[in-house]
Amino acid sequence: MVSKDFIELEEKYGAHNYHPLPVVLAKGKGVFVWDVEGKKYFDFLSAYSAVNQGHCHPKIVAAMNEQAKVLTLTSRAFFNNCLGPYEKYITEYFGYDKVLPMNSGAEADETAIKLCRRWAYDKKGVKENDAKIIVCKDNFHGRTITIISMSSDPDSYKGFGPYTPGFIQIPYNDINALEDALKDKNVAGFLVEPIQGEAGVMVPDEGYLSKAYELCKANNVLFIADEVQTGLARTGKMLACDHENVRADILILGKALSGGTMPISAVLADDDIMLVIKPGEHGSTFGGNPVASKVAIAALQVLKDEKLSENAEKMGKLFREELMKIDSEMIELVRGKGLLNAIVIKPKDGKKAWDVCVKMKANGLLAKPTHQHIIRFAPPLVITEKQIKEAVGIIKKSINEINNSK
Repeated sequence: MVSKDFIELEEKYGAHNYHPLPVVLAKGKGVFVWDVEGKKYFDFLSAYSAVNQGHCHPKIVAAMNEQAKVLTLTSRAFFNNCLGPYEKYITEYFGYDKVLPMNSGAEADETAIKLCRRWAYDKKGVKENDAKIIVCKDNFHGRTITIISMSSDPDSYKGFGPYTPGFIQIPYNDINALEDALKDKNVAGFLVEPIQGEAGVMVPDEGYLSKAYELCKANNVLFIADEVQTGLARTGKMLACDHENVRADILILGKALSGGTMPISAVLADDDIMLVIKPGEHGSTFGGNPVASKVAIAALQVLKDEKLSENAEKMGKLFREELMKIDSEMIELVRGKGLLNAIVIKPKDGKKAWDVCVKMKANGLLAKPTHQHIIRFAPPLVITEKQIKEAVGIIKKSINEINNSK
């Protein structure tokens, strides 16, 4: 079978809820992936930052394989000998009292919302069913019914109502709007992405996160950081909030928590917040399973051992500098932090960001557009200086080919 055959199978038998780039991948290692015909590509999406440690990292895969041979799942009906050590490891790693393990990032966000609401009723004294959570326009926290209820993107929410109430939407990166929204005494939390990834790598003004945190503290409101995409070394710090020395009241992690091997997410908080949920009130059959526990420890250890935060900071700076050297009217703006970056594309002769991505694919680099005119670049954090320069060469070549096409 060739690529065309696999694409046709997905078209015929799979739901049409994605629009993939026309490439069928069969192998990955480090910063590279190969298609079924054997062509090699730079991966500049990293499964939306799930593969920060690089594809098929040997230490993570080894931990997965070793545990999978012994015990894979017990559910939380019983204790197992992997979860406790993992809980100790990750809470000490990030400096929180407790962790609640889940699977997908969306599940972790839902968990944080439940924690915040229960805390509001039990600790803040908000009247039952009156708790509100402030969110930002252009956010992306997942695709569950509750999460799309706080979205401003019609592609996410249109046609899926009725929607879950209890959210106040304000502009991102607007401290005055947050201060005004916090006047509502029923506000329990502020849920925010430190950098809005799906929106096109929107980096807030310096000081925004720390000011937002201070306002939350002054109003007895929980600061909830969705670091599913921005966390785990992606932006040049272990957490994007670390750039402003902000310690979230509730921290949400996912994606690279497994190094891209399986769905693993986590919600971290201190006892005062986490212990408001009692037995039977929240859970997951697979959350905190033995394989996930071993894999997450390995994935987190790789981030530290290989100094991937530091590499993301250094390589991200180089990447943006090299992108800015590309002389093309199609590149309107370069932005980002660490190795979470984006370029804003100005259409030329009807050619848009999608066409640039298709051309880059032909030249050996994979990336994906977001919102029609933005291309997000997020390679695995193990990338080297030589590879960065080679990749920018492909990006430049691809844009020039579109510039010169008729």
